[in-house]
Amino acid sequence: MIKGDNTKSQAVRKKQVWRAYLAICKNGKSAGVDKVSLDEFKKDDLRHLYKLWNRMASGSYFPLPVREVEIPKKDGGKRKLGIPAVIDRVAQMVVKMHLEVMIEPYFHEDSYGYRNGKSAHQALDKAKERCWRYPWVIDLDIKGFFDSIDHELLMRAVRKHCKDKWALLYIERWLKADVMKKDGTMQKREKGTPQGGVISPLLANLFLHYAFDEWIKRNHPGIKFERYADDIIVHCRSRKEAESLQKGIKVRLGKCNLEIHPEKTKIVYCKEGGRDEDYEVVSFTFLGYTFQPRRIFCKDGRIRVGYMPAISKASMKKIAKEISDMRIQRKTDDSIEDIAELLNAKLNGWINYFGRYSRYKLLPIMRGLNLRLLKWVSNKYKQYRASLRNAQRRLRLFYQNNPDLFAHWRHGFAP
Repeated sequence: MIKGDNTKSQAVRKKQVWRAYLAICKNGKSAGVDKVSLDEFKKDDLRHLYKLWNRMASGSYFPLPVREVEIPKKDGGKRKLGIPAVIDRVAQMVVKMHLEVMIEPYFHEDSYGYRNGKSAHQALDKAKERCWRYPWVIDLDIKGFFDSIDHELLMRAVRKHCKDKWALLYIERWLKADVMKKDGTMQKREKGTPQGGVISPLLANLFLHYAFDEWIKRNHPGIKFERYADDIIVHCRSRKEAESLQKGIKVRLGKCNLEIHPEKTKIVYCKEGGRDEDYEVVSFTFLGYTFQPRRIFCKDGRIRVGYMPAISKASMKKIAKEISDMRIQRKTDDSIEDIAELLNAKLNGWINYFGRYSRYKLLPIMRGLNLRLLKWVSNKYKQYRASLRNAQRRLRLFYQNNPDLFAHWRHGFAP
């Protein structure tokens, strides 16, 4: 625990800083602009935390600039993330944990992103259920949402729930903190909250709570939706209702200085058996799943068309690339147990998430993985290089001796 005097001008307690530190230790280890990683921070954590508490409790805390990194997007573009320094991540967690208690009870029941007790699977379950009930969907995409959040409107929303001057002070400082670009230059930020910040998801949720959730609830009480951060699906009874509502949402978000993406936002017809309207767009992607008409095999032997989710092509491509980049077939110095240890955490995550619906769609990925394991056997054991059939027998022997060795084997994707 942090030692020291607790009589300060701001109501920040040492226990708050310590709890926040323990919470951020569970997440990313990346360094910020100060190049101090979480592992480096831990070597002298009590000194760092005491200094942070002392500054936060006296009002003299100012955050470092945020380090900008780019990660590839599914559409081929780049998503910019802002990585705060470890010390700033702790500070943000202090305020997040303080603010969350005040805000959480007000959030809409169909807001699922970054909330305790809510999950992406719950959002997907509800979307599937409502696609059966409502034939039309607005697949809503907000252009550059995190980079477009209006600071003044956001702070108005924060002040509605929080009266603590110290928390308001530090939130404003984080919003205005400079961004260090890849080339080392500094950029002022007039709007937006960086993806990658500890408190950013909570602030983004609060912004959209008033910009979208409350507006829908107040002006269109019969409309159902699912929102996971800025990923939004809206359900409608007719095409006419969907077209009218999309225009209304565009105007509403415009008043909040947000813009609907003109190409990615679309109206979708949830076509299935019994729905025979002629409309070109019949699929949408939500949280890594593509919803579209699919054949359903009924228990009585009949085949019907239902509107169902399954892993999207983009998600499959991303997983396949990640497996390919591991180059497991070349790790001939490793044992089969080493390969399993390298893969299993990721495999469990992929299967548990994407296997919720239409698990058979994962089969091509898992077959490709088994083929890479086969190549690993062939490369590692010289006697099998001339015969893939013998290598296949050896891989099958690994499976028979330990069918739980690999996570995908345990889930029925045997070699």
